Amino acid sequence: MTTSSTTQTLDAVLDGLMSRYSERVPDVHKVTDAMIAAGIIQSAEEIENDHIAFRTMGVPNLGLASFGKIFSHYGYERRDEFNFTGKKLTAYWYSPPQPHYPRIFVSELRVHELSDEAQRIIHKYTDTVTSDPVDSLDLDDAEAVDRFLHQPLWQTPTLADYQTLLAESEYAAWVIYNRYYLNHFTISVHNLKPGYNTIDEFVAFLESSGLRLNSAGGTIKISPDGGLRQASTVAQMIDAEFAGGDVFRIAGSYVEFAERRVLPEFQHLPTDQITRQHRREGFETGNADKIFESTFTTQTGR
Repeated sequence: MTTSSTTQTLDAVLDGLMSRYSERVPDVHKVTDAMIAAGIIQSAEEIENDHIAFRTMGVPNLGLASFGKIFSHYGYERRDEFNFTGKKLTAYWYSPPQPHYPRIFVSELRVHELSDEAQRIIHKYTDTVTSDPVDSLDLDDAEAVDRFLHQPLWQTPTLADYQTLLAESEYAAWVIYNRYYLNHFTISVHNLKPGYNTIDEFVAFLESSGLRLNSAGGTIKISPDGGLRQASTVAQMIDAEFAGGDVFRIAGSYVEFAERRVLPEFQHLPTDQITRQHRREGFETGNADKIFESTFTTQTGR
């Protein structure tokens, strides 16, 4: 059960995440500015955030076991587990305490499945975290949680270590540099005005606005039941400074878009009666598997 003080804390934590994410990811403003210019919305505050996603490392004191405690404290509930065999990832999604909050999707790299060299590099950095940092965090202190979610938990890697990881696991390379930074947020397309409220219409709008979209598995990723349709921008390349002062262009973050269709048993309802509970819930492994590649060189190098 969430209290008013817990809700206020969650609001502040989410505000902190989104403000810094917007600063770091130019596509956020590109998309919202284009939507305002087209008259789809009047301000960014009108956008419904379908979900936000984080990437973590499966190592002692970190990963899902640690990260999950943060949002569980604010009333989020862990739901389905997902397995990404090729990318060696495990993920869960968390349902929010109230419908207006975004869902949360957290993935974890199964480090023990990587090569010995990749494991050695990862542990060289993550082994400096000798206890679960969330256990010593006051989760009722929004400023403290905000600082934690935006501070490095280990030393900045060397470029050589980053490039070695990149060759084996682009996910590992992204996390070893970015740590716990929010990976992306997602615009709920189905709640936009007619003419833009299907993923096909919205993708056409994005492409006409000059946005580069992830083409892995097709520009629009569709769940087998047809109820969840997703797309995303390609992460822009940013200049990153590594240990020793080396600078190298790496993938930043991206923006995702999701259309959740009305479930068959509710399709008789008038449009003005459709709420979140009437739409396709959860996530889809096949869709998410390709969305991950928004930061991969196969997309950023196109």
